[in-house]
Amino acid sequence: MFENLTAHAGLPSLNGLRAFEAMGRTGSATLAAAELHVTHSAVSRQVKALEAALGVQLFEGPKHRLTLTKHGQTLLAGLTESFDGLTAAVRRVRDPDVVRLAVHPSLAVKWLVPRLTDFEARHPGVTLLLSELELTALRQRGADLALRFIDADQSDEPGVECLAQNRIGLVCAPDWVARLAIAPRLTTRTREQAWAQWEALGNHAVPSGRNRTLPHLHMVADAAVAGLGAAILPLAIVEDDIRTAKLVAPFGFVHDGGAVAVIRQPGETTRSEWTVLRWLRDQAARRGPDPE
Repeated sequence: MFENLTAHAGLPSLNGLRAFEAMGRTGSATLAAAELHVTHSAVSRQVKALEAALGVQLFEGPKHRLTLTKHGQTLLAGLTESFDGLTAAVRRVRDPDVVRLAVHPSLAVKWLVPRLTDFEARHPGVTLLLSELELTALRQRGADLALRFIDADQSDEPGVECLAQNRIGLVCAPDWVARLAIAPRLTTRTREQAWAQWEALGNHAVPSGRNRTLPHLHMVADAAVAGLGAAILPLAIVEDDIRTAKLVAPFGFVHDGGAVAVIRQPGETTRSEWTVLRWLRDQAARRGPDPE
């Protein structure tokens, strides 16, 4: 019976529609796969099957630089609005005392999680559920709020609230200060230009040691604490380690134009979401003067 209803409605596979919408919105099968928790090839297969079912081409161009066709643009606009509407409808009937917060992994490990005991003590009636936010995404479908680092050009996006300026600086274990000129340079794959950016902003020479690359900012911070070299890191990632003298910042920190921001979903913000927002603002405001 349901198969017949689906056929009469003329709707293709829901999985295909979801895969296409995610790929069209993020601009990448890889990013869509990460969002949907499937493989890159699974997204590609679903999109090809959807194109076959509709009898139109949705993407064009070389594989490494696909763009939406006119048919793709039309379908994407309708699907994004529809999926956003479905998400909003589900949010309205969820437990109002549960807030789903998507957050950048390193910001969660080094800034948010150490502060969660404070949240639970202050707001025992609100359950905060965390999920990992894709590094390039401003929002996560199914999450009520997102917490992440943003660039300067993202501050005017809808729903974005800047909690604190993002300040970056050179950090290292205290033992490296006297021989900083030869320290190994710790970097992350997500911020490969950090050393060049810091050099341009602060007019400081870059250490001459070899480069060591790690996957995430929190791993780079832990490597610096362990004495493996110097790193350019956001203050939000290392402020606790500096406060406990595990790391030092010989040249202080400089604003890089970005911010730590919280992003709300479109639609009405619930009482519990406001509770989380106010708490995040309070935690960001508690940061003391930048270390010199």
